[in-house]
Amino acid sequence: MSTLPQQQIDEVHAIFRAFLKKRGLRQTPERFMVLDEVYATPDHVDADELYIRLKQGGNRVSRATVYNTLDLLLECELVVRHQFGKNQAKYERAYSYWQHDHLICLDCNELMEFCDPRIQSIQEMVADIYQFEIKHHSLNLYGHCLRDPCPNRSAAEENGAA
Repeated sequence: MSTLPQQQIDEVHAIFRAFLKKRGLRQTPERFMVLDEVYATPDHVDADELYIRLKQGGNRVSRATVYNTLDLLLECELVVRHQFGKNQAKYERAYSYWQHDHLICLDCNELMEFCDPRIQSIQEMVADIYQFEIKHHSLNLYGHCLRDPCPNRSAAEENGAA
């Protein structure tokens, strides 16, 4: 179940309904199941994980519907897609969601989010200098986490990757 306020869920549904109507597309329960599952997920999820979660929840939805619906949600800016290295694309909710950036461990693939207001300030300054309207940005920093629980760190160090 989503941790988001019901008002926000209702707004997301209204945006998606209007988007589908404008394009003459059907407003199927399956499309809204995909939308709801994305917004119930606080983390990043790939399309196959989303499909499995829906199936485990007893929902009758095809893998093609999941992929096609994610494309529609991207187009109407309700989700954002990230490509972290060579891994499969990950999706996360985008409506009224705080801007953040990512640290990605090359050993364990752990994904950590962070927010620094200085990045927003730099973005605004660059936009002013170049007279450019920035719609969104993506900053992904790749490296090796130094946490003890990193399960692949010792193997990576043995191979000389650290």
